[in-house]
Amino acid sequence: MDRHVPMHALPEEIQKMPPEEKVCKYCGVSYLLLHEFKAMEEKVRTMEKEMIFYQGSMEREKRLQEKLQLLTQDFQQYRIDSESKIERLERANAFLLLA
Repeated sequence: MDRHVPMHALPEEIQKMPPEEKVCKYCGVSYLLLHEFKAMEEKVRTMEKEMIFYQGSMEREKRLQEKLQLLTQDFQQYRIDSESKIERLERANAFLLLA
């Protein structure tokens, strides 16, 4: 994940604020950190969704590769059968022409 590095220092008025004004009264976390933490949480959620998608993609690709291999084998067998039938037809045709 990219880390945000501020280009400018905090304004002086924020730096001089008392700590109780810079932190959440409910959880005690600095508002500045809370914002960055929430942004990081959102990135993590997005990345988790992407990981699930890619994990599913790998499983789908594996199944498709297996199916492709079976189809290739079937195609090869059909081609051999077809060539054999063509040879038999040519021999039968030649026999009929000679007869």
